[in-house]
Amino acid sequence: MAAITSLQAIHLKLGRRGSSIRCGIAEPSGVPAPIGQKTRYKDGLPERVFMGLFARKMDKFGGFKKKKNETKEREFWEYDYESFVEVSKGVMQGRSRAQQQEVVREVLLSMLPPGAPEQFRKLFPPTKWAAEFNAALTVPFFHWLVGPSEVIEVEVNGVKQRSGVRIKKCRYLENSGCVGMCVNMCKIPTQDFFTNEFGLPLTMNPNFEDMSCEMIYGQVPPAFEEDPATKQPCLADICSIANPSSPVCPKLQA
Repeated sequence: MAAITSLQAIHLKLGRRGSSIRCGIAEPSGVPAPIGQKTRYKDGLPERVFMGLFARKMDKFGGFKKKKNETKEREFWEYDYESFVEVSKGVMQGRSRAQQQEVVREVLLSMLPPGAPEQFRKLFPPTKWAAEFNAALTVPFFHWLVGPSEVIEVEVNGVKQRSGVRIKKCRYLENSGCVGMCVNMCKIPTQDFFTNEFGLPLTMNPNFEDMSCEMIYGQVPPAFEEDPATKQPCLADICSIANPSSPVCPKLQA
C-alpha cells in the first residue's frame, strides 16, 4: 500500500497529463541523442538510489559473490547506470530465458510490501481508468530506468484511451545493446508482472531500429512464440556478445 501511495503522490506532482520528463539528460538539446550516439545523462541522488536498490536486489537473487578486492557491499548511491547494467548482464549469463525472467520477478516482488499485489488488484481493477492512471504514473516513476517518455493515445479492444506510453529512446536498451536483455529482463517480466501479479494487462512493443518502445496498459500481451520481439536478431553493431550469424538472438532461444 505504501508503494502505491507514493506513486499516487508522484502522479499528483506530474502536472498536466501527457507531459514528458527530461530525466536528467545532459545533452544540449534536452532530448535523447540520435541513433548511433549514446545519450548522456546527469543522474541525481534519487536516481542513483533506485539504481543501487535494483542492482543490489539483482545481486542477491542472482546469487553473486563479492569479488576478492571488495571489502564491503556498496551503498545504494555508489551505483551508477553502467554498474546497474553490468549486474543485469551477470544475471543473464549462464541462465535460460525462463531463469532470467524469474530472477526479475523475484526482484520486483521483493521491492513491494507484503500484500501489495492484492491491494493493487483492489485499487486498480482492469478498467480504462486504471490503465490510463498507470500510464500516467509510468512517465515520472520509470524515467531513471528507460529515459524520457510521454503518454499517448492507443486503441485497446476497439476503444481509444490514453493508456499508452511512448519511450523515446530506451536507456536500458541503449546501454545494454542486447536484444536478449531487453526481452528477457525487461519486456517479458514487466508484462507478466502487471498482467499476472497485478491483474492489469500490459503489452510492451520495443522498436529495435530506433530504440523506442510502446507500452500499452489494458492490452493483453501475446504469447511468447507469437511476439515479434522474440524473433529479433542481435544488434551486431553495438552488442558485445552478439552472434551475427544467428537469425535470432541466441538469448531468446534458450
